[in-house]
Amino acid sequence: MRNLKSLRRKAMEGEQKFIIGGRILKRSDFFKEEETRKKQAATFSFEEKIKILIDLQKLAYKWGRKNIIIWKI
Repeated sequence: MRNLKSLRRKAMEGEQKFIIGGRILKRSDFFKEEETRKKQAATFSFEEKIKILIDLQKLAYKWGRKNIIIWKI
């Protein structure tokens, strides 16, 4: 039991890190922020979600997906 705890602790010390937007994040911090973003996105109004969808459609079109339909508001 004691060895298992020390192995977990050592694994957490060697946790992978990511560089995102000039910030260095540990894997656990990355997933915590992802959960926070999901909760925030759930509070958006329907209109805000549609605007985000249209922005993503425009981005996909610019990246070369010419068969994409961009909704008009």
